[in-house]
Amino acid sequence: MRKRLSAAITLITFSALFIALLSSSPHPLPENLSMHYSGSLTTLSTRWQTLIHSVESLEKLDTGNIQEIRDSIHQLRLSLKRVDFWLRYLDPLLYKKLNAPLPVEWEVEVFEKFESPYRRDGAGLILAELYLDEPDANKQVLLSLLRPGVEALSDFSSDSLKKVLNTVECYYFSNRLFILNLAAIYTTGFECPDQKQIVPELIAMLQANRFNSTLFNAQFPEHQISPEYHHVYDGCIEFVKKQGGDYSQFDHYTFINRYVNKLYQINAKQIKTLQLRSGSMIDYSLNNNAESIFSKNLFVAQARYGLFSGVSDKQVLREIEETGRFLFSDPLLSGNGKRSCASCHKPDQFFTDTTRRTPVAFNPSSLVARNAPSLLNVFHNHLLLADGKHYQIEEQIIGVIYNPNEMGNTEEGLLRNIASSKYYRERFEKFARYTPAYPKVTARHVASAILVYLSDYSDFESPFDRAINGSFGISKAVKDGFNVFMGKAQCATCHFVPLFNGVKPPYTGSEFEVIGVPADTTAKHLSEDTGRYTVHQADEMKNAFRTGTVRNAARTMPYMHNGVFSTLDQVLQFYNHGGGAGHGLSVINQTLASDSLHLSADEMSNLKAFITALNEDGFIQEPPKSLPQSHLKTYKNRIVGGNY
Repeated sequence: MRKRLSAAITLITFSALFIALLSSSPHPLPENLSMHYSGSLTTLSTRWQTLIHSVESLEKLDTGNIQEIRDSIHQLRLSLKRVDFWLRYLDPLLYKKLNAPLPVEWEVEVFEKFESPYRRDGAGLILAELYLDEPDANKQVLLSLLRPGVEALSDFSSDSLKKVLNTVECYYFSNRLFILNLAAIYTTGFECPDQKQIVPELIAMLQANRFNSTLFNAQFPEHQISPEYHHVYDGCIEFVKKQGGDYSQFDHYTFINRYVNKLYQINAKQIKTLQLRSGSMIDYSLNNNAESIFSKNLFVAQARYGLFSGVSDKQVLREIEETGRFLFSDPLLSGNGKRSCASCHKPDQFFTDTTRRTPVAFNPSSLVARNAPSLLNVFHNHLLLADGKHYQIEEQIIGVIYNPNEMGNTEEGLLRNIASSKYYRERFEKFARYTPAYPKVTARHVASAILVYLSDYSDFESPFDRAINGSFGISKAVKDGFNVFMGKAQCATCHFVPLFNGVKPPYTGSEFEVIGVPADTTAKHLSEDTGRYTVHQADEMKNAFRTGTVRNAARTMPYMHNGVFSTLDQVLQFYNHGGGAGHGLSVINQTLASDSLHLSADEMSNLKAFITALNEDGFIQEPPKSLPQSHLKTYKNRIVGGNY
């Protein structure tokens, strides 16, 4: 849940990035805003180079000058945060030379179908400050972390980026990202090593961007930010100022509920009113129609209907959904007529199997290696499975059907079985007429029908959603638990709002974490499953797993990729004591801090209350009473849901 940012080799952030920016805009801004940006960059660059020169003049790093350098880094971070609004949006990859949270990241830009992950070494102020804690810190390594920032600031001064900045579109979409980061990044400790600096940096950003918006309105009154926005924003600044210096007591719930979410709503409405369109690929996942950070349609990660995404006829979609409902519980998809999707993802158990650590395998005398994750909210992920092997749910479904250890079928066998049923054959022949690029029935048609069936189960709200959106009250325990989650427990540094999974703003990539999951509850041995490393052989990825959602976690036990924990209490205790490394296991690349969180009994109880409040309402699922007939002998007497 929380990152050990000082780990020598950390992780893997899959950030989908950028940049196909507008070369021109229908809304050119006066030069004053650009000049203000240039002046801020010049100040930041001068201070950055001054710090580098100061380090270069030292003979070595010692206790005295390390503290001076740390203080200088804190001041430099404040200067950086005053222009963070622009830099992070204009070029997020370049920004990582200034303020990367991890020493090594693997970028896939979510498009693994086009290219393999590639290594990106981090640099900047976060890593420089963390490096000062190393017992053998030396100035050459420190300088290697600081010098890339000078190059980055020079690139940020380029005329091409200034041209993009001088647009109404850039301002509003930069503002949207800024507001999202207020909820998910800036206030969680994700990229601020010293918790005492989080609130001062937050105030510096808020005040700087208040000036930006005032300047924007003066220069472009016909597209100005509304007085309502400024009223809420000013209240937000005053709220943060009154929070005090103890970050562990920061009221994240009120901050988001009363201020941040309202700012997002007003900004989103203005984007729609002005009919703005972003020219940056950083925005491609975000939905312009979403007016709440806690809206389930905030971003789009998967084509929910697969091959049938172009079907607009509601009656046909209902027929496809009905067909998918049958298929999900039908052993006709398997190689032996005894296994179905519902064998592992049981509809009456929230599409998981709460009765065992890992499901029964195709050979019923053995088990599969990994836990069956719930399929609720599966559409809100860019990469799928615990190791991120798949980027499309269709691909994942087909992979399970063909896996000899799961459903044991083949492409030829699947299509033969589908054709053996008059019901399925006639349905898919009809459906294929709506997919002209695929006129013949394929495995993708079968998988897509299952997608249509599952699609409704990623749209439910939880009591917490209604509360944070302002339409429902919530208990003090849940509110306090959310604040612990976002603050002291550092859960939100890996589980980002609103899905509380590893997809973080701008919601274009998936994070993987190394937390040192043990093989069993004795925690004497590390799980032998190497996770993401099985897909991409990089040392940083050993034992790394995709960060799953906390939504519905209170009822989708067991937990972890191997189902090692059967209760939430066990999970919370595991994190509270520092994960695998905190339990004495050797996990050299663990991204979870190995020291204790020191959560009190009340904090643990409140944290559990919050997670329980993320249980979503409205889930009622009953399997079909019977299945379509097949003329194949092996499949004539199939059991709904399978035999095992």
